[in-house]
Amino acid sequence: MNRCIGYDKYLFMADRIQSDSPESSPLLVVGSVAFDNVITPYGEKEHILGGAASYCSFAASYYAAVRMVGVIGNDFGEEYLDRLRSRGIDLEGVQKDETGPTFFWKGKYHENFNRRDTLDIQLNVFEKFRPDLPNSYKDSKFVLLGNIHPALQMHVLDQLERSSFVLADTIDLWIEIERNALLELIKKVNLFVINDTEAEELTEENNIILAGNKLRKMGPETVIIKKGEHGAILFHEDGMFALPAYPVTELRDPTGAGDSFAGALIGRLASRNRTDFNAIKEAMIYATCTASLTVEAFGCDRLESAGINAIKERSEKLLQLISLD
Repeated sequence: MNRCIGYDKYLFMADRIQSDSPESSPLLVVGSVAFDNVITPYGEKEHILGGAASYCSFAASYYAAVRMVGVIGNDFGEEYLDRLRSRGIDLEGVQKDETGPTFFWKGKYHENFNRRDTLDIQLNVFEKFRPDLPNSYKDSKFVLLGNIHPALQMHVLDQLERSSFVLADTIDLWIEIERNALLELIKKVNLFVINDTEAEELTEENNIILAGNKLRKMGPETVIIKKGEHGAILFHEDGMFALPAYPVTELRDPTGAGDSFAGALIGRLASRNRTDFNAIKEAMIYATCTASLTVEAFGCDRLESAGINAIKERSEKLLQLISLD
């Protein structure tokens, strides 16, 4: 299995949103890389670049230097790698497995986008994926664990050589079939991001406030519960913070919005080298606006091409919306 080298010429080309810190920290992103076929009320697109690691890395790259870990198959052409490299994403941790194709997912969204059916899923080379970190990644101060198996997420933590700020995401599948492993994992992370349905399932609380407080007692010092079009709520020892979603009028494909939120969130924290309550609140604003761009086109296309000005403009508008002045 080979690693994807050949990114050096791109490392300083990507534009990033300015930070108030004199030195930002690189961000380690671990997750799936996929090809998606997506059907929505607005059409259908095939062979879209997707997967949690792709969305997280693209989103985070607007804020910090990204080190990406994932696996791709023998059908993953150089043009897709170049798209990631063009955002300054370090691909040394991406493994290329020539024994089979890349992870594949096909899904269909219904009229109001509130329900999604998985029509086909093929793990392919992702089934054998083991996220072994290059030595150059083991000193990462900020880490994003995408929604892969909890045992693989734990394997990443075991390789780190320093105390890191770790954000972990999950999906309902792991709550259903790997609950104990997931509960062990979240004891070791700093920030746990989960959607409202998953939070209710994991905590057995149907009140989102009770669910958030209960999740914090399970281990993570900070919890963010995503509520889709209704925004997100932050639970922290210094208080709570509820943020509405950025008002989107051109919803085309919500795939990857949650991953984009997580990537932008920790990317902003890494760029500022801060993880306090106020820093997380500020990062949520940028994360919400970054994710709002993702849903305006199929796959990573809009997120990839958005540019920092679009994100900054939306962040300013969202601040105005929540201001009492």
